[in-house]
Amino acid sequence: MLIGCVLFFGLASLASAYSSSLWELVALRFLTGLGLGGAMPNSVTLTSEFCPDKRRSFLVTTMFCGFTVGSALGGLASAHLVESYGWRSVLVLGGILPLVLLPLMVWRLPESVRYLVMEGKGLDRVAATLKRIAPSEDLTGARYILTHKKADGSPVGHLFKPEVIRGTLMLWVAFFMSLLVIYLLSSWLPTLIKSTGVSLKTASLVTTMFQVGGTLGAILLGWLMDRVNPHNVLAASYALAGVFIAAIGNLAGTPWLVGLVVFGAGFCISGSQVGANALSASFYPTDCRATGVSWANGVGRIGSVLGSVGGGAMLSMDVSLPTVFLIVGIPAVIAGLTMFGLGQHRSREIAALALEA
Repeated sequence: MLIGCVLFFGLASLASAYSSSLWELVALRFLTGLGLGGAMPNSVTLTSEFCPDKRRSFLVTTMFCGFTVGSALGGLASAHLVESYGWRSVLVLGGILPLVLLPLMVWRLPESVRYLVMEGKGLDRVAATLKRIAPSEDLTGARYILTHKKADGSPVGHLFKPEVIRGTLMLWVAFFMSLLVIYLLSSWLPTLIKSTGVSLKTASLVTTMFQVGGTLGAILLGWLMDRVNPHNVLAASYALAGVFIAAIGNLAGTPWLVGLVVFGAGFCISGSQVGANALSASFYPTDCRATGVSWANGVGRIGSVLGSVGGGAMLSMDVSLPTVFLIVGIPAVIAGLTMFGLGQHRSREIAALALEA
Protein backbone atom coordinates (compact mmCIF):
# COMPACT_ATOMS: atom_id res chain seq x y z
CA MET A 1 0.00 0.00 0.00
CA LEU A 2 2.76 2.45 0.90
CA ILE A 3 4.71 1.78 -2.31
CA GLY A 4 1.50 2.09 -4.33
CA CYS A 5 0.61 5.41 -2.67
CA VAL A 6 4.07 6.87 -3.33
CA LEU A 7 3.86 5.81 -7.00
CA PHE A 8 0.36 7.29 -7.25
CA PHE A 9 1.10 10.72 -5.77
CA GLY A 10 4.39 10.97 -7.67
CA LEU A 11 2.68 10.37 -11.02
CA ALA A 12 -0.26 12.64 -10.11
CA SER A 13 2.07 15.47 -9.11
CA LEU A 14 4.03 15.09 -12.33
CA ALA A 15 0.82 15.10 -14.37
CA SER A 16 -0.33 18.23 -12.50
CA ALA A 17 2.65 20.13 -13.91
CA TYR A 18 1.23 19.71 -17.42
CA SER A 19 -2.34 20.81 -16.62
CA SER A 20 -3.96 22.78 -19.42
CA SER A 21 -6.76 24.35 -17.34
CA LEU A 22 -7.60 25.32 -13.77
CA TRP A 23 -10.12 22.51 -13.29
CA GLU A 24 -7.73 19.92 -14.66
CA LEU A 25 -5.17 21.16 -12.12
CA VAL A 26 -7.75 20.99 -9.33
CA ALA A 27 -8.66 17.38 -10.24
CA LEU A 28 -5.03 16.27 -10.43
CA ARG A 29 -4.16 17.97 -7.12
CA PHE A 30 -7.11 16.13 -5.54
CA LEU A 31 -5.71 12.83 -6.83
CA THR A 32 -2.26 13.78 -5.52
CA GLY A 33 -3.86 14.36 -2.12
CA LEU A 34 -5.38 10.86 -2.19
CA GLY A 35 -1.93 9.34 -2.61
CA LEU A 36 -0.38 11.54 0.07
CA GLY A 37 -3.27 10.82 2.43
CA GLY A 38 -2.72 7.08 2.02
CA ALA A 39 1.07 7.25 2.39
CA MET A 40 1.09 9.07 5.72
CA PRO A 41 -0.85 6.60 7.95
CA ASN A 42 0.73 3.59 6.26
CA SER A 43 4.23 4.92 6.95
CA VAL A 44 3.27 5.46 10.61
CA THR A 45 1.80 1.95 10.81
CA LEU A 46 4.73 0.19 9.17
CA THR A 47 7.25 2.01 11.37
CA SER A 48 5.24 1.16 14.47
CA GLU A 49 5.13 -2.53 13.49
CA PHE A 50 8.93 -2.76 13.67
CA CYS A 51 9.54 -0.63 16.78
CA PRO A 52 10.27 -2.19 20.18
CA ASP A 53 7.63 -1.15 22.71
CA LYS A 54 10.03 0.79 24.93
CA ARG A 55 11.17 3.06 22.08
CA ARG A 56 8.13 3.06 19.81
CA SER A 57 6.95 6.64 20.40
CA PHE A 58 10.42 8.14 19.91
CA LEU A 59 11.13 6.15 16.74
CA VAL A 60 7.72 6.82 15.17
CA THR A 61 7.87 10.56 15.93
CA THR A 62 11.43 10.76 14.59
CA MET A 63 10.30 9.09 11.37
CA PHE A 64 7.35 11.47 11.14
CA CYS A 65 9.74 14.45 11.29
CA GLY A 66 10.38 13.64 7.65
CA PHE A 67 6.95 15.15 6.91
CA THR A 68 7.62 18.39 8.79
CA VAL A 69 11.19 18.77 7.49
CA GLY A 70 10.00 17.98 3.97
CA SER A 71 7.24 20.55 4.32
CA ALA A 72 9.69 23.24 5.41
CA LEU A 73 12.26 22.39 2.70
CA GLY A 74 9.51 22.14 0.10
CA GLY A 75 8.38 25.67 0.96
CA LEU A 76 11.92 27.03 0.65
CA ALA A 77 12.51 25.21 -2.64
CA SER A 78 9.18 26.40 -4.04
CA ALA A 79 10.00 30.06 -3.39
CA HIS A 80 13.16 29.80 -5.52
CA LEU A 81 11.73 27.50 -8.21
CA VAL A 82 8.63 29.59 -8.86
CA GLU A 83 10.67 32.75 -9.21
CA SER A 84 13.20 31.18 -11.59
CA TYR A 85 11.24 28.55 -13.51
CA GLY A 86 7.53 29.11 -12.85
CA TRP A 87 4.95 27.21 -10.81
CA ARG A 88 5.05 24.07 -12.95
CA SER A 89 8.65 23.38 -11.87
CA VAL A 90 7.48 22.84 -8.26
CA LEU A 91 5.08 20.10 -9.37
CA VAL A 92 7.72 18.49 -11.58
CA LEU A 93 10.13 18.28 -8.64
CA GLY A 94 7.31 17.00 -6.39
CA GLY A 95 6.66 14.23 -8.90
CA ILE A 96 10.22 13.22 -9.72
CA LEU A 97 11.55 12.90 -6.16
CA PRO A 98 9.09 10.20 -4.97
CA LEU A 99 9.52 8.30 -8.24
CA VAL A 100 13.31 8.32 -7.75
CA LEU A 101 12.80 6.99 -4.20
CA LEU A 102 10.45 4.23 -5.38
CA PRO A 103 13.06 1.63 -6.55
CA LEU A 104 14.83 1.87 -3.18
CA MET A 105 11.51 1.26 -1.38
CA VAL A 106 10.74 -1.76 -3.59
CA TRP A 107 14.23 -3.16 -2.94
CA ARG A 108 14.67 -2.54 0.80
CA LEU A 109 11.32 -1.72 2.46
CA PRO A 110 10.15 -4.83 4.37
CA GLU A 111 6.55 -5.91 4.87
CA SER A 112 5.27 -6.11 8.45
CA VAL A 113 6.26 -9.54 9.80
CA ARG A 114 3.22 -9.54 12.10
CA TYR A 115 0.96 -9.04 9.10
CA LEU A 116 2.64 -11.84 7.12
CA VAL A 117 2.39 -14.28 10.04
CA MET A 118 -1.22 -13.30 10.71
CA GLU A 119 -2.09 -13.89 7.03
CA GLY A 120 -0.04 -17.13 6.97
CA LYS A 121 1.82 -16.21 3.79
CA GLY A 122 5.27 -15.10 2.72
CA LEU A 123 6.92 -16.85 5.69
CA ASP A 124 10.24 -16.93 3.80
CA ARG A 125 10.06 -13.12 3.80
CA VAL A 126 9.49 -13.23 7.57
CA ALA A 127 12.74 -15.16 8.06
CA ALA A 128 14.66 -12.81 5.74
CA THR A 129 13.37 -9.74 7.56
CA LEU A 130 14.09 -11.15 11.01
CA LYS A 131 17.63 -12.00 9.89
CA ARG A 132 18.12 -8.32 9.05
CA ILE A 133 17.01 -7.42 12.58
CA ALA A 134 18.98 -10.16 14.35
CA PRO A 135 21.67 -11.53 11.98
CA SER A 136 23.16 -13.86 14.61
CA GLU A 137 19.91 -15.80 15.20
CA ASP A 138 19.55 -19.26 13.67
CA LEU A 139 16.02 -19.38 12.22
CA THR A 140 16.34 -22.77 10.52
CA GLY A 141 13.03 -24.64 10.86
CA ALA A 142 11.51 -21.85 12.95
CA ARG A 143 7.73 -21.54 13.24
CA TYR A 144 6.05 -18.17 13.65
CA ILE A 145 2.93 -17.55 15.72
CA LEU A 146 1.02 -14.55 17.09
CA THR A 147 -0.86 -14.41 20.37
CA HIS A 148 -3.21 -11.95 18.65
CA LYS A 149 -5.51 -13.63 16.12
CA LYS A 150 -6.95 -11.89 13.09
CA ALA A 151 -10.50 -10.78 13.86
CA ASP A 152 -13.39 -11.49 11.51
CA GLY A 153 -15.10 -8.71 9.58
CA SER A 154 -14.04 -5.37 8.17
CA PRO A 155 -11.08 -3.52 9.76
CA VAL A 156 -13.30 -0.41 9.86
CA GLY A 157 -15.83 -2.32 11.96
CA HIS A 158 -13.05 -3.25 14.40
CA LEU A 159 -12.67 0.45 15.28
CA PHE A 160 -16.15 0.39 16.83
CA LYS A 161 -15.83 -2.74 18.91
CA PRO A 162 -16.85 -2.23 22.57
CA GLU A 163 -13.26 -2.47 23.81
CA VAL A 164 -11.94 0.27 21.48
CA ILE A 165 -14.87 2.48 20.45
CA ARG A 166 -14.39 5.00 23.27
CA GLY A 167 -10.70 5.32 22.45
CA THR A 168 -11.51 5.65 18.76
CA LEU A 169 -13.92 8.54 19.35
CA MET A 170 -11.52 10.31 21.73
CA LEU A 171 -8.68 10.01 19.22
CA TRP A 172 -10.94 11.46 16.55
CA VAL A 173 -11.79 14.48 18.71
CA ALA A 174 -8.10 15.07 19.50
CA PHE A 175 -7.06 14.76 15.83
CA PHE A 176 -9.91 17.02 14.70
CA MET A 177 -9.04 19.79 17.16
CA SER A 178 -5.30 19.46 16.66
CA LEU A 179 -5.29 19.60 12.86
CA LEU A 180 -7.86 22.42 12.92
CA VAL A 181 -5.37 24.56 14.84
CA ILE A 182 -2.30 23.46 12.85
CA TYR A 183 -3.80 24.21 9.44
CA LEU A 184 -5.37 27.47 10.57
CA LEU A 185 -2.01 28.71 11.84
CA SER A 186 -0.09 27.34 8.85
CA SER A 187 -2.51 29.03 6.42
CA TRP A 188 -3.05 32.38 8.11
CA LEU A 189 -0.13 33.06 10.47
CA PRO A 190 1.96 34.98 7.88
CA THR A 191 -1.04 37.20 7.03
CA LEU A 192 -1.94 37.77 10.68
CA ILE A 193 1.65 38.63 11.66
CA LYS A 194 2.05 40.93 8.64
CA SER A 195 -1.12 42.81 9.63
CA THR A 196 0.77 44.15 12.69
CA GLY A 197 2.97 46.23 10.39
CA VAL A 198 6.08 44.04 10.10
CA SER A 199 7.65 43.21 6.74
CA LEU A 200 6.66 40.10 4.78
CA LYS A 201 10.20 38.74 5.29
CA THR A 202 9.86 39.06 9.08
CA ALA A 203 6.40 37.48 8.99
CA SER A 204 7.79 34.55 6.96
CA LEU A 205 10.69 34.04 9.37
CA VAL A 206 8.32 34.09 12.35
CA THR A 207 6.08 31.52 10.64
CA THR A 208 9.09 29.29 9.94
CA MET A 209 9.60 29.04 13.70
CA PHE A 210 6.30 27.14 13.85
CA GLN A 211 7.72 24.35 11.65
CA VAL A 212 11.07 24.33 13.48
CA GLY A 213 9.29 24.06 16.83
CA GLY A 214 7.10 21.24 15.52
CA THR A 215 10.09 19.18 14.40
CA LEU A 216 11.96 19.54 17.69
CA GLY A 217 8.75 19.03 19.66
CA ALA A 218 7.99 15.77 17.88
CA ILE A 219 11.40 14.32 18.79
CA LEU A 220 11.39 15.45 22.43
CA LEU A 221 7.75 14.55 23.09
CA GLY A 222 8.29 11.12 21.51
CA TRP A 223 11.25 10.59 23.85
CA LEU A 224 9.13 11.62 26.85
CA MET A 225 6.21 9.42 25.77
CA ASP A 226 8.46 6.35 26.06
CA ARG A 227 9.40 7.25 29.63
CA VAL A 228 6.22 8.54 31.26
CA ASN A 229 2.49 8.16 30.60
CA PRO A 230 2.15 9.19 26.91
CA HIS A 231 -1.42 10.40 27.37
CA ASN A 232 -0.36 12.82 30.12
CA VAL A 233 2.57 14.06 28.02
CA LEU A 234 0.27 14.88 25.10
CA ALA A 235 -2.45 16.32 27.36
CA ALA A 236 0.02 18.75 28.98
CA SER A 237 1.58 19.66 25.63
CA TYR A 238 -1.77 20.37 23.96
CA ALA A 239 -2.89 22.53 26.90
CA LEU A 240 0.40 24.45 26.86
CA ALA A 241 -0.05 24.98 23.11
CA GLY A 242 -3.31 26.78 23.87
CA VAL A 243 -1.44 29.15 26.21
CA PHE A 244 1.28 29.86 23.62
CA ILE A 245 -1.26 30.45 20.85
CA ALA A 246 -3.30 32.85 22.97
CA ALA A 247 -0.10 34.75 23.81
CA ILE A 248 0.72 35.38 20.13
CA GLY A 249 -2.02 38.00 19.79
CA ASN A 250 -0.86 39.94 22.85
CA LEU A 251 2.81 40.04 21.81
CA ALA A 252 2.31 40.87 18.14
CA GLY A 253 4.13 44.21 18.42
CA THR A 254 7.46 42.58 19.36
CA PRO A 255 8.73 40.31 16.54
CA TRP A 256 11.35 38.39 18.55
CA LEU A 257 8.82 37.61 21.29
CA VAL A 258 6.26 36.54 18.71
CA GLY A 259 8.85 34.26 17.13
CA LEU A 260 9.51 32.72 20.53
CA VAL A 261 5.86 31.98 21.33
CA VAL A 262 5.22 30.78 17.76
CA PHE A 263 8.13 28.36 18.26
CA GLY A 264 6.50 27.23 21.52
CA ALA A 265 3.13 26.82 19.81
CA GLY A 266 4.67 24.73 17.03
CA PHE A 267 6.66 22.68 19.54
CA CYS A 268 3.52 21.84 21.50
CA ILE A 269 0.73 21.55 18.93
CA SER A 270 2.64 20.10 15.93
CA GLY A 271 4.83 17.98 18.18
CA SER A 272 1.73 16.65 19.94
CA GLN A 273 0.05 15.82 16.64
CA VAL A 274 3.04 13.71 15.61
CA GLY A 275 2.93 12.07 19.04
CA ALA A 276 -0.80 11.42 18.61
CA ASN A 277 -0.02 9.49 15.41
CA ALA A 278 2.42 7.31 17.34
CA LEU A 279 -0.13 6.86 20.12
CA SER A 280 -2.91 5.86 17.73
CA ALA A 281 -0.60 3.34 16.03
CA SER A 282 0.10 1.66 19.38
CA PHE A 283 -3.56 1.80 20.43
CA TYR A 284 -4.84 -0.53 17.68
CA PRO A 285 -3.83 -4.16 16.98
CA THR A 286 -2.10 -5.16 13.73
CA ASP A 287 -5.29 -6.20 11.90
CA CYS A 288 -6.77 -2.68 12.06
CA ARG A 289 -3.74 -0.48 12.89
CA ALA A 290 -3.45 1.19 9.48
CA THR A 291 -7.23 1.63 9.35
CA GLY A 292 -7.30 3.21 12.82
CA VAL A 293 -4.51 5.67 12.05
CA SER A 294 -6.05 6.46 8.63
CA TRP A 295 -9.52 7.19 9.97
CA ALA A 296 -8.17 9.34 12.79
CA ASN A 297 -6.19 11.36 10.23
CA GLY A 298 -9.23 11.50 7.95
CA VAL A 299 -11.40 12.98 10.70
CA GLY A 300 -8.54 15.34 11.49
CA ARG A 301 -8.47 16.51 7.86
CA ILE A 302 -12.08 17.65 8.24
CA GLY A 303 -10.82 19.83 11.08
CA SER A 304 -7.98 21.10 8.89
CA VAL A 305 -10.43 22.26 6.22
CA LEU A 306 -12.61 23.99 8.81
CA GLY A 307 -9.52 25.60 10.33
CA SER A 308 -8.38 27.05 7.02
CA VAL A 309 -11.88 28.37 6.28
CA GLY A 310 -12.36 29.61 9.86
CA GLY A 311 -9.20 31.71 9.73
CA GLY A 312 -10.42 33.49 6.63
CA ALA A 313 -13.85 34.03 8.19
CA MET A 314 -12.37 35.67 11.29
CA LEU A 315 -10.23 37.95 9.13
CA SER A 316 -13.25 39.00 7.07
CA MET A 317 -15.18 39.81 10.26
CA ASP A 318 -12.36 42.13 11.39
CA VAL A 319 -11.93 40.34 14.74
CA SER A 320 -9.10 41.81 16.84
CA LEU A 321 -5.79 39.93 16.82
CA PRO A 322 -5.79 38.99 20.55
CA THR A 323 -9.34 37.63 20.19
CA VAL A 324 -8.42 35.61 17.08
CA PHE A 325 -5.55 33.83 18.82
CA LEU A 326 -7.56 33.32 22.00
CA ILE A 327 -10.26 31.56 19.96
CA VAL A 328 -7.65 29.49 18.09
CA GLY A 329 -6.13 28.33 21.38
CA ILE A 330 -9.41 26.82 22.64
CA PRO A 331 -9.40 23.70 20.37
CA ALA A 332 -5.84 22.93 21.51
CA VAL A 333 -7.01 22.89 25.13
CA ILE A 334 -9.96 20.67 24.17
CA ALA A 335 -7.51 18.24 22.51
CA GLY A 336 -5.50 18.20 25.74
CA LEU A 337 -8.54 17.44 27.87
CA THR A 338 -9.58 14.68 25.47
CA MET A 339 -6.13 13.10 25.58
CA PHE A 340 -6.15 13.23 29.38
CA GLY A 341 -9.58 11.55 29.39
CA LEU A 342 -8.28 8.84 27.05
CA GLY A 343 -5.38 8.22 29.44
CA GLN A 344 -7.74 7.85 32.39
CA HIS A 345 -9.93 5.45 30.40
CA ARG A 346 -6.91 3.32 29.38
CA SER A 347 -5.65 3.21 32.98
CA ARG A 348 -9.01 1.90 34.17
CA GLU A 349 -9.02 -0.71 31.40
CA ILE A 350 -5.53 -1.94 32.30
CA ALA A 351 -6.44 -2.08 35.99
CA ALA A 352 -9.57 -4.10 35.18
CA LEU A 353 -7.61 -6.56 33.02
CA ALA A 354 -5.01 -6.98 35.77
CA LEU A 355 -7.78 -7.65 38.29
CA GLU A 356 -9.32 -10.29 36.01
CA ALA A 357 -5.93 -11.94 35.54
